[in-house]
Amino acid sequence: MMIKTSERIKQYLLKNRQASGSELADYLGITDRAVRKQLAALLGKNQITKKGRPPKVFYQLATAFIPGVSISLSPKQTEIINANYLIITPGGEKMAGVNGFAYWCVKTNQPLEKTAKDYVLALAKYQRYRRQGLISGMSKLKHTFDRVYLDKLYYLDFYSLERFGKTKLGQLLLYAKQSQDKSLIGELVGGIKKPVKQLIIKHKIASVGFIPPTVKRQVQLMKELQKKLQLNLRLMALTKIKTTVIVPQKTLTKLADRIENAKQTIVVAETGRHDNVLLIDDAVGSGATLNETAAQIRAKKLVKGKIIGLAITGSFKGFEVISEV
Repeated sequence: MMIKTSERIKQYLLKNRQASGSELADYLGITDRAVRKQLAALLGKNQITKKGRPPKVFYQLATAFIPGVSISLSPKQTEIINANYLIITPGGEKMAGVNGFAYWCVKTNQPLEKTAKDYVLALAKYQRYRRQGLISGMSKLKHTFDRVYLDKLYYLDFYSLERFGKTKLGQLLLYAKQSQDKSLIGELVGGIKKPVKQLIIKHKIASVGFIPPTVKRQVQLMKELQKKLQLNLRLMALTKIKTTVIVPQKTLTKLADRIENAKQTIVVAETGRHDNVLLIDDAVGSGATLNETAAQIRAKKLVKGKIIGLAITGSFKGFEVISEV
């Protein structure tokens, strides 16, 4: 009986651990185009993973997390976990949904069915903080600062959940930023574009400012967000001052230091007047950066309307420092 080409590919990867597309084409005796079609199908079924960037791309079998054991979850649990769960493994493999959740359960030595039930309940708990898809951070901001210069502060998701670690957006944000991977950044933007545009409509936003990065990278997340979100709004120029010693906000644990850092390193390089303004940052820790940027805008009398702050993720526990991103 003839073995399917897809099975031969998996057998080869099982034996050799990884292979390039051209190596597989030579082994199978088929064209590069034919092997690409087979690989695309296997990738779509999450049976293999792809690593590297052209021209050095390699394929390997997806992580085997529960050999010989089936995953038994209810349809509702499966739907919720597939929609919300993502993990990036130490080997750089992106595992989404039930497969990723099962991998994490095995890795952390937790029973799958019970942990899945707990995870769904935890999501329901955190969901209560959402209003029209957004999480308001204003009450915590007011408890943190003597004076708040933002009219509203929202974030699109929590950075992490107690016990379960980083959320899907938290994972994408961290690794898109650290790896400077444009495909991950694209996936991140795809997940946030709709709620961002809904927020713009709701608050009648006329201008947008992107908080500039501190750490120099070849691919800057905020610049990519600015390009890929395609907001078609007037841009408010925000500049990060280059200091002799670069001190990222994430390295500062004291609130006073974070406020001083924001005051001394971010400049609103504007002279014209703006209507409602949206300030976008990647993550809210203390909230100092957004609040101090808003303070500058108000001191220069650059805004006629409201200043709305938006972060991709924020901390659940009272704006504690998010040190990873």
